[in-house]
Amino acid sequence: MEATPRSTDARAFVLKAAAILADKKGEDLVAIDVSEVSSLSDYVILVSGSSPPHLKAMFNDLQHTLKQEGVHAFRKSGTPESGWMVLDYVDLVIHIFLTETRHYYALEDLWPDAPRLEC
Repeated sequence: MEATPRSTDARAFVLKAAAILADKKGEDLVAIDVSEVSSLSDYVILVSGSSPPHLKAMFNDLQHTLKQEGVHAFRKSGTPESGWMVLDYVDLVIHIFLTETRHYYALEDLWPDAPRLEC
């Protein structure tokens, strides 16, 4: 299993993942550099979808596209029906939410001072 490399390669990986999600019409996409405030990951992406099928499409397309490039998720969790799906690429953790679920958990509030990346 290949993990994402640290440093500028990891940042490029984040931007690639964000672009894939944007192409799938992901809403309110935010990429956060948490490297200075978290020991679990260097980056986090939060993105919203409009329905369970939309979440599933983003989740599946992201995995498929990255797998074709030899990058596999370390862990996967959640279901479209739960309103929250997670892909863990070690240096990058991607949270795909239904809008109302994202507002309820408000993960952005965990890292208020962490820099946001332009996607």
